[in-house]
Amino acid sequence: MPFVYWYDWTILLMIPAILFALYAQSKVNSSYKKYSTYYSRKGYTAAQVARMILDSNGLNNVNIERIPGQLTDNFNPTDNTVHLSDSVFDSTSVAAIGVAAHECGHAVQHSEGYVPIKIRSAIIPITNFGARFSTLFIMIGLVIAGFSYNSNNDTGIRIAFFGVALYALVAVFQFVTLPVEFNASSRALKTLESYDILQPDELVGARKVLSAAALTYVAALASTLMTLLRLFIIVAGRSNNRRR
Repeated sequence: MPFVYWYDWTILLMIPAILFALYAQSKVNSSYKKYSTYYSRKGYTAAQVARMILDSNGLNNVNIERIPGQLTDNFNPTDNTVHLSDSVFDSTSVAAIGVAAHECGHAVQHSEGYVPIKIRSAIIPITNFGARFSTLFIMIGLVIAGFSYNSNNDTGIRIAFFGVALYALVAVFQFVTLPVEFNASSRALKTLESYDILQPDELVGARKVLSAAALTYVAALASTLMTLLRLFIIVAGRSNNRRR
C-alpha cells in the first residue's frame, strides 16, 4: 500500500508490526542456523525421513524433489510433491529433519481432508483477488472522493471501503493459515518422536526451529491486521471529513 505510507500519523501503527516481523525472521534464521549444526545420531537425511513419514501414512504416491534455495521447502498439492530445499534435502541436522517432517505434515493434512487446510484452499482464489486489487479500489475510491469533495456523492468512499474489505480477505487467509501451520508442526514432532527418528534432546532443537517458523506466520497476520486498521482509519477519516 505505498500510496498511503507517507502523509499521515497512521504510519505509527505499523512500527510494532514491523519490529515483530523483524524479530520473528531473526528468530527463525538464528534457530535454523544453530540447529543446522546439530546432527541426528540416527544419521537419516531429511529426504529419507520425509520418505519414511509419507510411506508410513500410505502416501507412496507423493514425490520428494529438491528445490533451489534455503528454507524454500513446501508441499504442493497440485503436483503431489514435497519440495525440499538444497540446504535441507541431504542434511542430517535436526533442523532439516524438522522442516522436512513439517512439510510431510501438510501432505498428510491434505490426504486426511483436514478442515482448516480445505478452507484455506477454497478461499485462495478470492484471497488472491483481494490481495491483487484492493490497492487499486482504494486508490480509485479516494481519487473519486477527492474530485467529488463538495458534493453529496459518496461513490468514491464506497469504492474505497470495498477495497479495504478486499484487503481484509488477506487477513482471513492468514488467520486460517495459523492452525494449518501449527498442526503440521505438531504432527511433525509427534511423528519424529513416535518413530524414534530423533532422540528427546534432538527433538528440542526441531521444536525450536518449527516454533520460530510458526512465529513468522503470526507476525505476518499482525502486520496485515495493522495495515487493515490503518487503511480503515484513512478511508473513514476521509469519509468523516466529507460530512463536515
